[in-house]
Amino acid sequence: AKPAVAHNNRDAMAEPAAEPAPAAGGSAPRRRGPVVVLVVGMAGTGKTSLMHALVAHLEAQGSPAYSINLDPAVSTVPYGGNLDVRDTVDYKKVMSQYNLGPNGAIVTSLNLFATRFDQVIDILERRAGVGASAGEGSTGREGERGEASGKAEKGEPPLEYILVDTPGQIEIFTWSASGGIITELLASSFATVVCYVVDTPRCAAPPVFMSNMLYALSILYKAKLPMLLAFNKADVADPAFAVEWMTDFEAFHAALEADSSYQASLSRSMCLVLDEFYSGLKHVGVSAVTGQGLEGFFAAVDAAAEQYWTNYRTELDKRIADKKRREDEARTAGVESLKADLAEDRKKAVLGGGGSSGGDGSGE
Repeated sequence: AKPAVAHNNRDAMAEPAAEPAPAAGGSAPRRRGPVVVLVVGMAGTGKTSLMHALVAHLEAQGSPAYSINLDPAVSTVPYGGNLDVRDTVDYKKVMSQYNLGPNGAIVTSLNLFATRFDQVIDILERRAGVGASAGEGSTGREGERGEASGKAEKGEPPLEYILVDTPGQIEIFTWSASGGIITELLASSFATVVCYVVDTPRCAAPPVFMSNMLYALSILYKAKLPMLLAFNKADVADPAFAVEWMTDFEAFHAALEADSSYQASLSRSMCLVLDEFYSGLKHVGVSAVTGQGLEGFFAAVDAAAEQYWTNYRTELDKRIADKKRREDEARTAGVESLKADLAEDRKKAVLGGGGSSGGDGSGE
């Protein structure tokens, strides 16, 4: 049975099945648990088809695959998601109730879903058994949840991967407030990797390839998470040319030699700028149709997860600590300012009262 955050056909946004869990606090999760793979990419790159292939591959290997669909407008999903935004938000009713267009309704649906995403995190942590041992740095809530998880999920194999399918229009997730909230919540609880899916045949044109790389770069610096480039449709076009362009800028220049357009000139200029970006980027060629490269895909995901723990998690903890420090400083400054204002008001009241009495007396 598909576990849902909430489901009710009467309203666009259904009531939750349970009260939202309070935000988790305490120490950061330890180096364990499943890896979250956020599958993003341009429309038509084959994200959902790749999700289907990844889920099928994991099931064939005997590894439990936990999949989440975040596209409220999709009619069907071939992989039978464990969690589905459509079970909580009715996209068509959102469109009619708020008088929105298709993209506006998708953004609004994700915004509504993001307000309940703490329940999704709770479900994932229960399934993954995070906090199973109440000691060793876990908070009390994590320990209680882990104990319940151990009983509820007893006998099930440990969860290794959580695959997240995002809306077809990439900007709806990557540049929306809800997308940022969902990404940060996942990254604060699990090792999280962004998988940017590339349409390999279309990238045979150098300017299109450069546009994809620039978009991937923008997502990398916005998400601040490890990224994996998945060159999909490898059964149609061998991604070797793309790998060569990433590792040898002279080969990319040669591919642009016959093109004198402004776009080609811009691509030449950006090629050297992106050289450092390419050096730290993992990439793999895959085919959602034939299953080519899926073993290499998960090997790259595991390597990116290690990178998360060694580099990105440290930076994430630092950002969380800095944010808490700034909030504490602002709170302290606010209290001090309030005390000063109250003292000033009392002083004015005393002086004003004395002046008023004197004035009345002289007037008489």
